[in-house]
Amino acid sequence: MSIQQRLDELGVTLPPVAAPLAAYVPATTSGRRVLTSGQLPFVDGNLPLTGKVGAEVTLEQAADLARTCALNGLAAAASVAGGVDNLVKVIKVVVYVASSPDFTQQPLVANGASELLAEVFGKAGQHVRSAVGVAVLPLDSPVEVELICETADEGPTVVPARAQA
Repeated sequence: MSIQQRLDELGVTLPPVAAPLAAYVPATTSGRRVLTSGQLPFVDGNLPLTGKVGAEVTLEQAADLARTCALNGLAAAASVAGGVDNLVKVIKVVVYVASSPDFTQQPLVANGASELLAEVFGKAGQHVRSAVGVAVLPLDSPVEVELICETADEGPTVVPARAQA
């Protein structure tokens, strides 16, 4: 089953690639690797929640936001890989969690991203991961996620059309 077929089976649609907030591209390739910039949990161009996890944002809400970040990361990766079906493996995930000082469950927040990737890629979605608590993220986002994936074939670096403007 292709990755797109699996997404369809799960009822998941990849969103449009989020426009960069500053001087960077959403994703790039290096050999067979695709690296994404940190992806915020944008939905239709907006952050559904802001604030610190453990204060204004619950663990459950943050895990759901991490899932959204991972979907945005897959969209960015697919945009430079020639489509989502050219992504064959998730190698590494880094999840940043804007946390209240007493919040220590960053790994459980990161599970929102990791579990989605396992649902979509199966065994090829098993990855190494870091879950990092931070004081603040861009736009007061509670969560940010970076992905490193592998492609089926080595290809040229492609900058997504939305990032070229």
